[in-house]
Amino acid sequence: MTERADKTIELRVLRYNPETDERPHHQSFTVPYTSDMSVLQGLQWIKDTVDGSLTYRWSCRMAICGSCGMMINAEPKLACHTLLRDLAPGPVTVEPLNHFPIERDLVVTVDDFVKKIESVTPWLIPKHPKPISEGPYNQTPAQLAAYENFSACINCMLCYAACPQYGENPKFIGPAAMAILQRYDGDSRDGGSALRIDAVHGEDGVWGCTAVGACSDVCPKAVDPMHAVNQNKMNTALDYFLRFLKKRDAK
Repeated sequence: MTERADKTIELRVLRYNPETDERPHHQSFTVPYTSDMSVLQGLQWIKDTVDGSLTYRWSCRMAICGSCGMMINAEPKLACHTLLRDLAPGPVTVEPLNHFPIERDLVVTVDDFVKKIESVTPWLIPKHPKPISEGPYNQTPAQLAAYENFSACINCMLCYAACPQYGENPKFIGPAAMAILQRYDGDSRDGGSALRIDAVHGEDGVWGCTAVGACSDVCPKAVDPMHAVNQNKMNTALDYFLRFLKKRDAK
């Protein structure tokens, strides 16, 4: 039996159409809801029944694709993973992710985020290439555990919206990129760490992190980007030390 939507909640949604609006503004909607409805379903109800022009991203509705990240009551969350009942009695403020340019309504531009992910060479570079005929690259459970947590990143960008350093310095590489970098650097099959190290050296890299830890607090997959940052700091410090020794020995 389907539960009847006999309760309502106010959603204050940020609206912005660059073709017609001088600046973003909020618009309120009264949304009927059931105990199992998410914020994403509330937005879908608005789009289906009230205003078809409401624009937002979504795909899987299962906290897997990372598409529906937005600010919900000023906190970065996945709309599909946030239940309206937990926000009652409202009102609920729904806005696009912090620190990104707004394209329209709740949709932000992701170009800078994509460039940062691409900058860490996010694919395996075999340490010891071998033909397919020699079989798979096997790993022990311990080798898998070294990076498995970081492989759970879904590129939802919530950590960037929560990161004060990225808000102050858009050149900062950011937590998700460092977590993804560590996913590959920590993989026993990979030999590409030398190609990635320069991406996180310096103030715009790992050393720009101020260790607030907000990235790990908001991650819906418990990836713990802050832990990846710390590991990257150790790796870059070791790399710097080894380079220093090589220069000294070469004299």
